[in-house]
Amino acid sequence: MDELKPSKDSKAAKSRTIDFHASGKFNSQSTLAIEHAFAKEKKRYPPNVTRNTKYNIFSFLPVVLWEQFKFFLNLYFLLVALSQFVPALKIGYIVTYVAPLCFVLAVTIGKEAVDDMKRYRRDQEANSQRYQMLTPSGFKMVPSSKIRVGDMIVVKKNQNVPADMVLLRTTEESGACFIRTDQLDGETDWKLRLAVPSCQALPSDEALLELNASIYADSPHKDIHSFIGNFTREGDGPGQHMESLSVDNTLWTNTVVASGNAIGFVIYTGRDTRAVMNTNHPKTKIGLLDSEVNRLSKILCAFTLTLSLSMIALNGFEGLWYIYLFRFLILFSSIIPISLRVNLDMGKTVYGWQIMNDKEIPGTIVRTSTIPEELGRIEYLLSDKTGTLTKNDMELKKLHMGTMSYSVDTMDEISTHLDTAYSQQSSGFNRTRGISTAPTHIGGNKARRDISSRVRDIVQALAVCHNVTPVTEDNGSITYQASSPDEVAIVRWTESVGLTLVFRDINNIHVRNAGGEIFEFEVLQVFPFTSETKRMGIVVRDLTSGEITFYEKGADVVMAKIVQYNDWLEEECGNMAREGLRTLVVARKRLSEEVYQEFEARYHVAKTNITDRTNAMNAVVNQVLEQDLELLGLTGVEDKLQDGVKTTLELLRNAGLKIWMLTGDKIETATCIAISSKLVARNQSIHQIAKLTNALDAQDELDLLRGKKDCCLVIDGESIQLCLDYLREEFIEITVRLPVVVCCRCSPTQKADIARLIKQYTKKRICCIGDGGNDVSMIQQADVGVGIVGKEGKQASLAADFSVNQFSYLTKLLLWHGRNSYKRSAKLSQFVIHRGLIISIMQAVFSAMFYFAPIALYQGMLIVGYTTIYTNAPVFSLVLDQDVPEDIALLYPELYRDLTKGRSLSYKTFFSWLLISVYQGGAIMILSIWLFENQFVNIVSISFTALVLNELLMVALEINTWHRFMILSEIATLFIYVGSMVFLPTYFDLNFILTKTFVWKVAVITMVSSFPLYVIKMLRRKFAPPSYSKLTG
Repeated sequence: MDELKPSKDSKAAKSRTIDFHASGKFNSQSTLAIEHAFAKEKKRYPPNVTRNTKYNIFSFLPVVLWEQFKFFLNLYFLLVALSQFVPALKIGYIVTYVAPLCFVLAVTIGKEAVDDMKRYRRDQEANSQRYQMLTPSGFKMVPSSKIRVGDMIVVKKNQNVPADMVLLRTTEESGACFIRTDQLDGETDWKLRLAVPSCQALPSDEALLELNASIYADSPHKDIHSFIGNFTREGDGPGQHMESLSVDNTLWTNTVVASGNAIGFVIYTGRDTRAVMNTNHPKTKIGLLDSEVNRLSKILCAFTLTLSLSMIALNGFEGLWYIYLFRFLILFSSIIPISLRVNLDMGKTVYGWQIMNDKEIPGTIVRTSTIPEELGRIEYLLSDKTGTLTKNDMELKKLHMGTMSYSVDTMDEISTHLDTAYSQQSSGFNRTRGISTAPTHIGGNKARRDISSRVRDIVQALAVCHNVTPVTEDNGSITYQASSPDEVAIVRWTESVGLTLVFRDINNIHVRNAGGEIFEFEVLQVFPFTSETKRMGIVVRDLTSGEITFYEKGADVVMAKIVQYNDWLEEECGNMAREGLRTLVVARKRLSEEVYQEFEARYHVAKTNITDRTNAMNAVVNQVLEQDLELLGLTGVEDKLQDGVKTTLELLRNAGLKIWMLTGDKIETATCIAISSKLVARNQSIHQIAKLTNALDAQDELDLLRGKKDCCLVIDGESIQLCLDYLREEFIEITVRLPVVVCCRCSPTQKADIARLIKQYTKKRICCIGDGGNDVSMIQQADVGVGIVGKEGKQASLAADFSVNQFSYLTKLLLWHGRNSYKRSAKLSQFVIHRGLIISIMQAVFSAMFYFAPIALYQGMLIVGYTTIYTNAPVFSLVLDQDVPEDIALLYPELYRDLTKGRSLSYKTFFSWLLISVYQGGAIMILSIWLFENQFVNIVSISFTALVLNELLMVALEINTWHRFMILSEIATLFIYVGSMVFLPTYFDLNFILTKTFVWKVAVITMVSSFPLYVIKMLRRKFAPPSYSKLTG
């Protein structure tokens, strides 16, 4: 049996030929036997199961624990906790060391379990979705997970497509249906899909089972925009009937049928589907602050070992010194605070909540919660243009036809010319051909008729040459669906001047003029726009005259080589580009019936090629159609600037960010937008590099650019590639110093390469922002990726770390939330480290005064409560602190420059806190022993009380702007501590604590340990104030 022919190695996922479930082939077999045989063969392909879970019931605990303990800090605390089960190393209560680690692990395991359970439930829901399957015994319902290659599945309107399929039939007579692809590629526009013509022509769905046919599908790959296949049908006579299949005949998994019902033939399932192959799990981004904290943790580890060795050395390495060394390492383990990671993660959650609930930037979503501090460290901003700096809201502003030009003010003349051209008999024209039948004398009426004819020709070309489809909504309104906003803008413009698109399917286009007359065109061929060809074309037959016309429109760089010679196109394209308009060249070619039939035959052969199909098809189009096209005109479409773009760019430039604009547009358009958006400052010159052809020319340009410091570089994609290939180091070294760089004609790959190069060369933080699928690779390459929810869809937004609704939100995101996140986390990190250091210094002093004995000063509830109920709330309240008011931070973006220097958390500040901890820990312990020499039995309650009070005062010292939660946490913590004394008689003797002697001496100890820090802070503010002090008054 060879009805299914998968590759021998299914993992290789090679191309496949899949035969139809034709009952006619198996007359001698029972239906049950047929189904059993097919089911057995289908199992050789991957099952159609959605599986997004990270773990299973057996791997969960081992994998989660491995993920935690592969980090040094967690492993360190595990070893410390396990050491307490060794009698010789045991210090105090085991719970003191085990409980904190268990708490951290419990939080992590619980979070992972909840997240994976959610993924499991989503998978189960997707796998249990039921679909109709066409079988020899009729239609039957099957769950999505039971669908196999070769099945025929019915997908109803608004239903998700369960597997990659070829569209066989639809309920639409034309054989077309629309699908929504926003869940696959993020694009919000509807896509048109076409049924296999010979299957659509069958009398019923059940007739599919009688077909003696097969489908060839190329090997599974990631590209959702390409597919090579063939539909082969055995006829009654000799030979085969073959039809080519392309992406227009496919329904990919996770798309949604938007119109009618469809029957699809499953060609890929499970891991072979485009959706699964494009599901990438980007590496978890680690922020710069996290890396800095990790480095400081290593220093703390070295400090712990040094302190332990010092205690052993000062005791002369007496006795079992190696045992004592381990005991000291355990005693001083609080120097490396296990609560640091928990506090920072909780802080990040708070920052994310604040960002998403900021009413001034509504709709902002934090998708990566681990890097909010990075927003405060950005030095390079890489931005897309269309849809990011501009609205992607298109409007046709200019129409140029060589000798005539129309702008917004004169568009009404076009309507007049159209009325003249389409008028019956009075025009003196042949309506279809546009050739004058009037006398050949030259006069005013003839000139007007010529103009009207030319206007009619280009407007008609624009009304027909597109991929726009009018869709009637449920409320009766008509909307235009297309893959590009440019297309919709042009069709809306033709409607405004009097030629309206009223109907479109795969075979016909109907347009209506202002007089209500309908013009019908049969669609013979469509050549869709691609980023490689940069043009789209269509062959139509005018059903009134029978004339065949090939229309084409595209970018000037490719169309200039296709159209007939002219002396105005290049100049006018440049003029429109300088006005910031996106240009499209429109042309046509009339075809005789014989020429078209020759083309169709050659094109059909090229379409059925299995290898190099695309190039073969393009070659036929180029050789037959794209020769000496008649140039009809040039359109200029405006893409309006986003709201607040000028102000945002100016603020970010003043904040010290170097800004790169990466766009696919031509140099003139990009330069115009750079100037109009204030990306280029008034006093900056523009240095342009374009059309470089060799490395020597590139070297000369770079040498010339080297001497220019404050200028804007504008460079095209070809020149960029030349520099990257031959002068990579020199190119990046020079360009990263420039304040503004505009890269034109950039491919998505080039955008990602540039982002990666800047990161690698400068070691600085970069932010990439874009709105389309072509920006995803760049966004994922950045330290901080920001996606804009725009008209191109949500693909960039879904792939980004932060999703915003418009470009201007960057100001608040970076200058305010970025500042707060970085400053707060830096302060929180240092304070948590200080909290662990000070208690370890007190332990060291205590041990030193008692013959360097490794005996714990605090045990049990005190050591656990110290980092939790006694100090955690006040310390964590630092995540609400702000050093400057919001209006000051946004009014003076220059303050942002200080953040990028990383001074808030540096080796200098770390060692300052280390010295503070040594001083305060020593002062508290020494004074406790000295002042309470006669009450030594109460040394624990004395020193611990002074320690807690000192920490509360230190938190107050560090706060710049008081928040009600800060005040509440300070007061509540003090009351909790005082109240706990009653319930912990083991550590606190109430008869002693309630004496005046205890109160005033503890007050003195606390004053000595903390008051000098207040004095130092006042002196520093007086003689070395921070940069913002004058602004905040």
